[in-house]
Amino acid sequence: MSVRPLLAATLSALAVGVLAGTEPANAADPPSRLDNPYVGARVYVNPEWAGRAATEPGGAAVAGQPTAVWLDRIARIGGAGGAMGLREHLDAAIAQRADLVQLTLYDLPARDCGRRAPQGELSIAEIGRYRAEFIDPIVEILAVPDYADLRIVAFVEPNSLPGLVVNTGSRYTATPTCDEVLARGTYQQGIGYALGRLGTLPNVYPYLDISHHGEVGWSEDSAPLRALLFEAATTAGSTVADVHGFVANTANYSALREEFFRADDVVNGQPVYQSKWVDWSPFVDELPYARHMRDLLTAVGFPAEAGVVIDTSRNGWGGPDRPTGPVTSGDVNRYVDGSRIDRRAVIGNWCNQVGAGLGQRPAVEPEPGIDAYVWVKPPGESDGAASRPNPGQPYEPMCDPDYVPPRSSWYDTGASQGAPPFGEWFPAHFRQLLTNAWPPL
Repeated sequence: MSVRPLLAATLSALAVGVLAGTEPANAADPPSRLDNPYVGARVYVNPEWAGRAATEPGGAAVAGQPTAVWLDRIARIGGAGGAMGLREHLDAAIAQRADLVQLTLYDLPARDCGRRAPQGELSIAEIGRYRAEFIDPIVEILAVPDYADLRIVAFVEPNSLPGLVVNTGSRYTATPTCDEVLARGTYQQGIGYALGRLGTLPNVYPYLDISHHGEVGWSEDSAPLRALLFEAATTAGSTVADVHGFVANTANYSALREEFFRADDVVNGQPVYQSKWVDWSPFVDELPYARHMRDLLTAVGFPAEAGVVIDTSRNGWGGPDRPTGPVTSGDVNRYVDGSRIDRRAVIGNWCNQVGAGLGQRPAVEPEPGIDAYVWVKPPGESDGAASRPNPGQPYEPMCDPDYVPPRSSWYDTGASQGAPPFGEWFPAHFRQLLTNAWPPL
């Protein structure tokens, strides 16, 4: 269903997205370079997402929230399939009297090399096209003087460099494509070029993706992730000064805080970090991980004032299955499974998760060292198709609720039934996110 007929009505009904605890900036004053661009920000509400959200039962309660605009293929820049292009979004932001727009750049060659889908549109050898047809046109548009008063927060290529840490070499999740991407330096070259070009614009604030604690939270992951991030930030014309901060939990479900257990709890003589769920990680939730990674990265040369934003669009885990306190058990696995807020069968599950809910609403400086809670992933947009698509289209098994992984022990993918392809509107999942929102709506 086209949302264009809904846009005017939706916009007139929406409150413009002002992050909690802030006041809108004076529209007559151009924004100065800020340590935290979200301070005082009136953040752009994407009318296409808002229109879809508002048509769902109960969706009006969140349709005024700001979400990121995803540029996940070249055609998105000009507008694809009747959707708004980048210029239209920036013009709409000015019409809203917004002063901050969030963009997600997501089109690296061989994108998501650790997954079967979505692979993106560019092959591993098309770094030239990425630069000339994706990054350069985006920068050209952002540089238009009409947009100079907008603060542009750019989330640069999520799930890329962290994916190289866990999907290469001797890891059981390694893929030949990721090994080749790493050997060629494809992601480092692409991200470095993007950062260098974005860094020429004083009103653009790039945030590099650091994934989440359930993917790269283990001690052995820290050094290779730091090295890859630093390499990308000092490659193809970029310097670390072009990185304004880091974004954690992009499009993921990791809880901000596990309220009822910690990694160093001991159950019947066994530390919680030895449980199947925690799996020897020092982190069980996202806030400590985000702060820890920021400290590690600033220590190796990233700007000392770099901040972190956390995507809370789908990590609420409310509803009837949310625990109200720790369970009493002499078995460490029962203790953890009964006490944890994050209800995924496996912490690496990422596609259209059953039971997930909206998390904290976007807010500025909610915690020390955190620039903002943001909704990078627009709630209700599918992560991938639940069933095998037509021949010739990629199949992502982690989005299939009936998939059985070829491993020694079976586990549920946690994916929802009936999901449409990546990026398409998924009404049933959006309604579930509303129902399970935490804090409740």
